Amino acid sequence: MMPAQFHIDVLSELERVLPSYNLIVPSPVVRELTYIKNRGRGKNKIAASVALKIANSPPMKVVKFQELKGELVDDTLLRIAKEKGVLCTNDRELRERARKKGINVVYLRQRSYLSVDGYL
Repeated sequence: MMPAQFHIDVLSELERVLPSYNLIVPSPVVRELTYIKNRGRGKNKIAASVALKIANSPPMKVVKFQELKGELVDDTLLRIAKEKGVLCTNDRELRERARKKGINVVYLRQRSYLSVDGYL
């Protein structure tokens, strides 16, 4: 939801920091954004709408992932990132959990550009 909140070109920034990676959006994230778009209000609703448009446009690719029984979306993201190598999030708690598991994290820095925490 960063593009609408901070007016940043996320696709250009992702291509800059992850030039050789395939950019995927896990299906649980799309489901969560759709929920926010349908039930949210104000800025969150608009931000989720913009994020969904970006998630469904090239070079992004929505990939279906199954959540395990009792698994939260954040847990699913950590499991996927452990397999795939990199997690892009601005959620502070999720970033800390990823770092503890040795997962590289891409996040927004100074509200203007993406940065990598770890080695790619």
